[in-house]
Amino acid sequence: MTETKSKPKRRLSDVPKPVAKRYWRRRTGPAAKAIARRLMRLRLPKMERARVKALEAAFETTKHYAIKNEHGSFPAVKLFMNIGLYLLIAARDIQALKIDALTHPDEWTRKLNARIILLTIYEWDADKVTGRQLREAFDIVQAPESLRTRTVEVLRDLRLVQRKVAKEFLFVRNAAIAHRDPDALVQYRAIQDLSVEKVFVAAGDFFAAVDSFMPVLTNLMQISSSFPILLREWKEKP
Repeated sequence: MTETKSKPKRRLSDVPKPVAKRYWRRRTGPAAKAIARRLMRLRLPKMERARVKALEAAFETTKHYAIKNEHGSFPAVKLFMNIGLYLLIAARDIQALKIDALTHPDEWTRKLNARIILLTIYEWDADKVTGRQLREAFDIVQAPESLRTRTVEVLRDLRLVQRKVAKEFLFVRNAAIAHRDPDALVQYRAIQDLSVEKVFVAAGDFFAAVDSFMPVLTNLMQISSSFPILLREWKEKP
């Protein structure tokens, strides 16, 4: 009786590379991502501490002067503070959502925070707080041309971020964020297909524009709050 030879075991190294990659992706992908999220959930608050402190300080200062000039006689100061506070409220909202959007162990919670970030950027509209009044405020405080140009550039960058988000995420915004599609499966699939990574590209662009706006706002505050400008505004008030 002839002895049958056992078939040699097929090793993973013998499998074509694309097949092997798919195998390891299925075996290690979700687990590796979960571990990475747990680690980042511990590290991110420390990494973001300096940004959070700077953002909170800018917010508190701007809020203080916005309240101080709310019913005052200096419209230029009031306008500049309103623009700054309008932007910083959105920035603080996004900052408060970032860590959970990136690292929360529950996928639904991560995507919910990402959707709120999207909505915050989507609904931010510089035109509501600038326009003709901004040009008048520049004239009142006699802002140098370089500062006028830089302010317009930074606000333009913010508008570009908002318009990019409006274009790229229009469907998910209408289906599962600002509005709710009556077809529940359309809602569900819009949520499931949402890429948190893409949301954070948009959020990163928004924060970059915010960072560019901070020195501009500081310069506007310094100029508009100087004694000669305040005296001029007071004399020219109706």
